[in-house]
Amino acid sequence: MDFPTALIAAFLPLFVAINIPGILPIYIGMTETFTPIQRRQLLIRALAAAAVLAVLMLFAGEVIFSTLGITLNDLRVGGGLILLVIAVTDLAFGDLKKRRGGRNGDALEDLEPEDEDLPIVPLGIPLIVGPGAITTILLAEGEYGWGPTLLSILINLTLVFVAFTFGPTILRYLGKDTSKAVAKVASLFLAAISVAMIHAGIDGMIGA
Repeated sequence: MDFPTALIAAFLPLFVAINIPGILPIYIGMTETFTPIQRRQLLIRALAAAAVLAVLMLFAGEVIFSTLGITLNDLRVGGGLILLVIAVTDLAFGDLKKRRGGRNGDALEDLEPEDEDLPIVPLGIPLIVGPGAITTILLAEGEYGWGPTLLSILINLTLVFVAFTFGPTILRYLGKDTSKAVAKVASLFLAAISVAMIHAGIDGMIGA
């Protein structure tokens, strides 16, 4: 298989696994009170964390998993639990956190201590690069080699950067009420995604 064909074959499954249209509303909902500068800083850190994990899994994923004695199903359950806690917290206490976090309720002057890890968990991991993306990377490396797989990772993360950079701007033109509605719906979908991850992990454990 020539390189361009291998690149396309490695790119498409990873694009589906990352699911930019699915995670974009979640990102917008989590950062609706952030200033553009804060959002850009958060996005860069999230992508850096996602890139480090993706490349690490590409070159050492199987060794790490076997050394730690964990499986992808363990990762699904653990990541799902983290996302579920975040989603439920945002749905139940999101408005309270926004009133407490902002100086005037409209924008955060600085990230709160509880939000310092937000770029890494859950945005970088496991929303951008989660169990599905990790599985896809491991399979693509075995099938097409590290070259096409590495390039497909870089292209997909670039697409995430573009979508996450311009998505909030587009939504802002639709109005504040629309932004709030999207944020709540996104949290609901995040809860559903987390339950699906936990369900898939448990099914995999039982099936194994």
